[in-house]
Formats: sequence, structure tokens, C-alpha cells
Amino acid sequence: MGMVSGDCRRLHSLPRYYGYYVAMLTALPAILLLALWISLDQSLITHLVMASLPQSMQPLPPSEQSLLINDIRNLATGNITSGEISPALQAAADHYRHLMHLSRLLLPTALFLLAIGGIALGLKVIHPDRRARPAVERVIRWGLILSASIAILTTLGIVLSVLFEALRFFQKVPLADFLFGLEWSPQIAIREDQVGASGAFGVIPLFAGTLLIATIALSVAVPIGLLSAIYLAEFATPRVRTWVKPLLEILAGIPTVVYGFFAALVVAPLVRAAGESIGLEVSSESALAAGLVMGIMLIPFISSLSDDVINAVPGAMWDGSLAMGATHAETIFRVIVPAALPGIVGGVLLAASRAIGETMIVVMAAGVGANLTANPLESVTTITVQIVTLLVGDQEFDSPKTLAAFALGLVLFIATLLLNVLALYVVRRYREAYD
Repeated sequence: MGMVSGDCRRLHSLPRYYGYYVAMLTALPAILLLALWISLDQSLITHLVMASLPQSMQPLPPSEQSLLINDIRNLATGNITSGEISPALQAAADHYRHLMHLSRLLLPTALFLLAIGGIALGLKVIHPDRRARPAVERVIRWGLILSASIAILTTLGIVLSVLFEALRFFQKVPLADFLFGLEWSPQIAIREDQVGASGAFGVIPLFAGTLLIATIALSVAVPIGLLSAIYLAEFATPRVRTWVKPLLEILAGIPTVVYGFFAALVVAPLVRAAGESIGLEVSSESALAAGLVMGIMLIPFISSLSDDVINAVPGAMWDGSLAMGATHAETIFRVIVPAALPGIVGGVLLAASRAIGETMIVVMAAGVGANLTANPLESVTTITVQIVTLLVGDQEFDSPKTLAAFALGLVLFIATLLLNVLALYVVRRYREAYD
């Protein structure tokens, strides 16, 4: 840019903002055109192809029209059609293929011309008095607002979709029966003459199973994760920390279905054999097996968060404690850990939310039977497992059995939301500010 080769003090903004301004004029119109093209391309081509069909094929019901469109697309791409290929259908497929080819040619050409036009416009409009920096920052701010709005609107859409379907469920099943019922057996007949036309939708057994497995998991994860974090932060040498911390965090990257296989094939038989060796009756699928494996899965969540929080405690507190005569262990457990306690508690509550939402380990190791029990050696189920079970099959979508999944989803959402709110409250309430 020749205009900035002289005295930069004459410029309103720094030279790089003029480059950003030109890049913005070049990229934004092309991005908007690409988004519109992608969103409207298929619908416009389909409309043009349907308009070119003979009049005898025009007035079709929506279901038959959708099937005809699929046949045209399959024929154009060389796939198998659902019926006999007529001359009109072949002509429509050729027209569809021609329009798709034309679209692939026009899109890059239009983007290239629009980008060139943006560069030419940017180079023409910039001058030393151009307020480039405010314009660039304004675009960045609106981009951030748009990104945040998408996240918020997506969350709101999920909540409202679950809420509306849950309200439909509560029109069929009383809210009191759902929240305080002691039996869960969502067996609804598909036909009027079918046996089992009534079901029980008490959520208490599912809550009990969820809390039982989550409690076992946290009983394993919290001590091991916290002690691991303390060792890595305060006792381990740099070489040991370099090797152990990544190995520990690998546990977070293992798919939950692998944990489920491990729980079903290794841990559950070991638990059953250990229980029978001392005279206890252990189910082949037990809450203890699922909770133990889930606790192993949660260890890196707690250890990583606790390690970061412990390392964030100012070194002056460590030096002051040692200067007062405290030992290494006393300094850790009486000064460092209490100072980091809000962050540690927040990490534990976030891990609890993760435990409540786990599905695969419970399905494979704890079973799907809704038993109201506090015995960890028996088979139980959780809310997430029942949501998956209810939405699988050929049940009608308007039946209470299917709508119960949305009611369970709403309950699970509220429970995890309360845990997250509690975690934020603990962190903010007991946070300590250090100089």
C-alpha cells in the first residue's frame, strides 16, 4: 500500500488495520454468497427440475413428490431408483445433472469475481483519513455477538423442544405420579386389544440408580484424582510429571464404549467372583462394577482441574508457611489445599455432572432393570439409559412411553444445571483473591 510508505503519523489507524479492512471487504461478501448458495442451491435446482416435468406429473401429493425427487437424484447420480425409468424421468435427471454441473461452475466463478471486486473496492476507498480500526473492530464485535447468539439460541432451542414434549407427557401422566412413583415400567400397548395397556412412570428408581452409581464413581475418582493432583503439583519431579500427567489424561480420551466393554468383561466378573468368595450374592450386572469403571473414567477430570488450581496458588503462601516452621506435608494440606478448595470442589461437581450423564458404561455393566435398591451388588439403571431405551423401537411418537424420554431429559437437564450452578456458587463464594 503506497499510501502508508510515508509518514505513518498521518494515518488515522495503524497500517495493519487498513490491510484488515481490505481483507474484510474481500472475504465477507464471498462468505455470505457461499452461505446463501449452499443453503438455496438444492431447493432452487429441485424447484426448476419439478417445474420442467410434464403436467401429468405435476399435481402429486407431498409423499409421492418426495419419492419422485429422490428417484430423479438417484438416477442423476447413477444410483438405483424405486421404480421403472420413464423418458420423462430420464429427462428430469438429465436436467438435474445439467443444473448441478452449472452450479459447480458458477459458484467458484462468482466467488472469485466477488473477491476481486472486494479487493478493488477496498483499495479504492481506503485513504489516510479512513477510520479502518473502528470498522474492523465493529465487524469483529458483531462476529463475536453472532457466535454467542448461535450458542445461546441452540441451548434455548434444545430446552424448549424438550420442555414442550415433556408437557405433552405430563398431560397423559400426572406430575406427582412421575416425580414420586416408586415403580418404573413404561409398557404401553400399541393396539387397543394388546395386553399391558397401562404402565408405571415413577422416576424414583431411576433417580436412586443414578445417584448410587454416581456416588460409587465419585468415591473412586475424588480421592485418587485429588491425591494424584497433589502428587503431580507438589511432590513429583519435572521428569516424572512430564510422563505421568499425559498418561493420566489419556484416560479422558478413551471412548466410553471401551470402558463399558472393560466393565462388562473384566470388572463385573471380578466383582461377582470376589463377592461369592465371601458368601455374598452378586448380580452379573451390578452398580458396583459400573461405578468402579466410571470412577476410573472420571479421574483425569478431577486430577487435571485440581492440578491447575493447586498450581495457581501463589508461591508466597508456600514460602510463608515454610518460613513459619511448617513441614512440607503440613504446608500442602493446611495451606495449599484449603486455598485451592473452591476450584477443587467446582471440579468435583463438574465430574458429578459427567457421571450423571454417562450411558454406555451403565448399559453394559449395570443393566437396564429399574430396581429401587441401595445395594451396590444388584442391577440398577439410570435416567440416561432409560432415555435411550425409550427412543429405540417402533413405538408411536405420541405415546406416553416415547414422551417419557423427554420428561426424563428435562429432569436430567435440571439436575445437571443445578449441579453446575452449585459449582459456580462454591467457586465464587469461597474464592480468595491474592496479590
